[in-house]
Amino acid sequence: MDLFEAHNSKYEFLARPLADRIRPGNLDEIVGQEHLTGKGSLLQKAIEGDRVFSMLLWGPPGCGKTTLAGIIANETKSEFVEISAVLSGVKDIRKIIEQAKQNRVLYKRQTILFVDEIHRFNKAQQDAFLRHVEKGLIVLVGATTQNPSFEVIPALVSRCRVFTLKSLEQKSIITILKKALTDTGNGLGLEKKRLSEEAFEHIARVSDGDARIALTNLETAVLHFAQKKQINIRDVEKAIEKKSLLYDKAGEEHFNLISAFIKSMRGSDPDASIYWLERMLMAGDDPYYMLRRMIRFATEDIGIADPGALTMALNARESFRILGHPEGDDALFQAAIYLATAPKSNAVYMAHKQVKKIILKTGYSQVPFHIRNAPTTLMKDLGYGKGYKYAHDYKDGFIPQSYLPINLEDQRFYYPADRGYEKTVKLRLEAWIKLKHDKK
Repeated sequence: MDLFEAHNSKYEFLARPLADRIRPGNLDEIVGQEHLTGKGSLLQKAIEGDRVFSMLLWGPPGCGKTTLAGIIANETKSEFVEISAVLSGVKDIRKIIEQAKQNRVLYKRQTILFVDEIHRFNKAQQDAFLRHVEKGLIVLVGATTQNPSFEVIPALVSRCRVFTLKSLEQKSIITILKKALTDTGNGLGLEKKRLSEEAFEHIARVSDGDARIALTNLETAVLHFAQKKQINIRDVEKAIEKKSLLYDKAGEEHFNLISAFIKSMRGSDPDASIYWLERMLMAGDDPYYMLRRMIRFATEDIGIADPGALTMALNARESFRILGHPEGDDALFQAAIYLATAPKSNAVYMAHKQVKKIILKTGYSQVPFHIRNAPTTLMKDLGYGKGYKYAHDYKDGFIPQSYLPINLEDQRFYYPADRGYEKTVKLRLEAWIKLKHDKK
């Protein structure tokens, strides 16, 4: 390479987006996916040992799928071919297959085919890979933001190992940003103090777990305020045109907002509930944190008054896990509105508190003999299980008998509310209690 070519090569490299220049070159440099890339992991052993097998890399945008493919390309001695499902068709696949056959016959080399956005291929196009993957002619590495169970044909999924990449946490994105800012070779080559901590945090928050967006925002802010000694959060807001909603560093406003959200649902106000929910989402709060709070709310504030509330909250979490931002956001709003408008009861929550209190007060009382397990003759001779009445042998599947320790007989912990499904439970429970009292 002469001096002119070297100059052009360097210019072309620096002209590439920061997210591309700073891309990790080995597994040790990958941030936020340690569950897949850590020492001793299946993926780490496969890549470093050049024993790559067919796999699907599933995860949200900007989490490192293409980076992993690039590392495989660098580490393998096989022929590495990369295509995008957006730009390629069956004709391109056939051409790659023919070249793979030649590589095997003439050079004894395997072909690794990386397909970005593999879910964009239709079923027929995906089927074109199947026979060649099955015979080992190609090793398929597919990247997708969609659940492979729904978007990739089952036969292909069954022949690939699925690796799930996580949306990057804010602390991981901040680590990536600081490295990109200070890297003198591939990054921006500036001091870390050039950006305030609040500026780093804001870029990470508004990037929705996407490292590519975060690095683009960083590059934009640095170029826009190249003359400033330190770029602060307000500068970043101007550069990337995303405001930082009030979220103080100590976290007080975070807890104020989550408190407002929970109390709005408890107060059965769906409009206020989704207002505070959106406030937290726009401020960059973790959606999984809000989902965990809704799951907790379903048991603490609704309970058996509407048993479907817990199912709704759990389904919202699973929906968001599959779809991510922004498609999955509506699952959070659906759950919040359902929880806000459901009948309320804290009877389960209060029963839990009461039973814990009693156990701490009375200690570990013995299990009554008639409901003890009696798997051996000795235990039966000692009276284990003696006198136990099997409920299913009696009318309506109920027979009055005591199940609590002797010192706690007739003790009650659960008092159902007179709302929702719990009203039905209350009537049933009162009838059973009356039968017990009548027997006495």
